[in-house]
Amino acid sequence: MLENPATCPGQSHPGQFRRRLPHPESPAAAGEPLAVPAVRVSALSESGLLARIFPRLAMDGVHGEATLLGPGDDAAIVAAPDGRTVISIDTQVQDQDFRLQWPNGYRTTGFDVGWKAAAQNLSDINAMGARATSLVVSLTLPPETAVAWVEDLADGLTAGIRELGAVHCSVAGGDLGRGREISVTVAVLGTLDGGPAVLRSGARPGDVLALAGTAGHAAAGLALLESDVHVDALSAGQRALVDLQCRPRPPLAAGPAARGAGATAMLDVSDGLLRDGSRLASASGVAVDLDPGPLEWLAGPLLPAAELLGMDAREWVLGGGEDHGLLATFPPGSPLPPGFTAIGSVQALGINEGPGVKIAGRSADTGGWDHFAH
Repeated sequence: MLENPATCPGQSHPGQFRRRLPHPESPAAAGEPLAVPAVRVSALSESGLLARIFPRLAMDGVHGEATLLGPGDDAAIVAAPDGRTVISIDTQVQDQDFRLQWPNGYRTTGFDVGWKAAAQNLSDINAMGARATSLVVSLTLPPETAVAWVEDLADGLTAGIRELGAVHCSVAGGDLGRGREISVTVAVLGTLDGGPAVLRSGARPGDVLALAGTAGHAAAGLALLESDVHVDALSAGQRALVDLQCRPRPPLAAGPAARGAGATAMLDVSDGLLRDGSRLASASGVAVDLDPGPLEWLAGPLLPAAELLGMDAREWVLGGGEDHGLLATFPPGSPLPPGFTAIGSVQALGINEGPGVKIAGRSADTGGWDHFAH
């Protein structure tokens, strides 16, 4: 647990499973870890770097309720409150999942990367109707990375956990290594508090399809980051979209609330309403029909950015991922829990019809983000 020597070279596997962004062509695009004159990780021993990180992971000295033994030993010890543990893992890799400097001039901070690492993993636990209890993190760092950037990452990780509402979660441990690019892998553990998990496979014909959180905001933010409109020229609303790409805000209270309200199926919207809706439909053996009215409402806040870039806000709503909202189905007639908005319905399959997504009764292209197609 945070025991691998930082002097052992790591191995990179670029583009194996994750999207690959075009590599910056200019050394000036190397971003904050390279551009800020500061102490580099190569100037510290592993123990010296850990001494800078550990205090920032302490979360005011409060351990999560399930963490029996935290950082500092060979392994963490984590309790399973009801005998089961919900587990998820995700990775962010430099120039595949984030750039250190974007075409519009925005520099990705360590805080951004730490926050997003927490958010996307906490959201997966949320989508099961569970609560996060602890997480472990693995960092691969080039030797020229600024120590201050790594400290900022630790701050972002802990801030994401706390500010997003995972108040019973703590960092239980992790690993450090050396490599050619920054890579952050987080595994998070959670508990169902004695209740059933909400799976993707339980949607039934007649159920109401509902969304908690936003759709398309992170995709709009990504489009702005990749545009030639300088970050300093963006309006407050457009800058907020950039912030939601760099620091997503999954509705963590919504998962357990949906489970308590009798949700029949649920999943994290990480790859877009169409693609993730299709996953829910396939797992449940049903068709999902989206209502155009709520889709237009969801697109409303994105219209100024779409006009600026000459793009279609509805495409962001339908195909844009990384908002990490929750798509869930509920029995007909049951009240939706706070934070959820009805956006469609679940239908039985017709003759010779396969599971999928419709919009107003017509089949829709699933679109969305595909990690293998980019």
